[in-house]
Amino acid sequence: MSPSVERSTASDRAYAELLDGIQSGALPAGLVLGEVEQAARLGISRTPLREALRRLVADGLVVQQSPRVTVVAALNAADIRALFEIRRALEETSARLAAVRGDAELFAALAAEFAHVDLAAREGRDDYYALIDRFDAALDDAVDNDYIASALRTVRTHLVRVRRMARDKPARLAASAAEHRTIAEALAARDGDLAAHATHVHLHNALTGILETLNEGQK
Repeated sequence: MSPSVERSTASDRAYAELLDGIQSGALPAGLVLGEVEQAARLGISRTPLREALRRLVADGLVVQQSPRVTVVAALNAADIRALFEIRRALEETSARLAAVRGDAELFAALAAEFAHVDLAAREGRDDYYALIDRFDAALDDAVDNDYIASALRTVRTHLVRVRRMARDKPARLAASAAEHRTIAEALAARDGDLAAHATHVHLHNALTGILETLNEGQK
């Protein structure tokens, strides 16, 4: 294996591990990511680490405060509102396009799954989040627009952090499942206006719930 390939592989591994740490909260907001310390922890040299950090800077997950100081980016209420502004634009547009371009039978099947989720147990909630991932993937495939898909990947990278900050609330989870079912049914019916409106309602309720949880945590 050539040195450049080895460096790329090490950089990819470092990026994945740092991303997981940031999304899980193991690397909290404000933490200084020292090159020497992180390179030693990940078992790589500083060159691939710097490449990984540059990617995280481009993602907006870390901030380069100076040439030698890199910190995990903060994520506050204002950041979350801004994230949802772009999320609304992308996902409402995606819903309209998917209603025209998508597989109606596939979305009908997904709607049926949303109607029968079991949110009482941890395993059921994990299955529900996996179902959302499959729904998002089906939506992306239906839209078939690389620019929208790329923008949504960036948004979803940040949403993992947001979801971790918001506690699982039974009432909100049940409402979210019903909202996803409505969106999927609208897509199956090829009703773009209804799909976009249902997406708007879902995102409004999701943002409201997240901000309420943040406010409760600050009391």
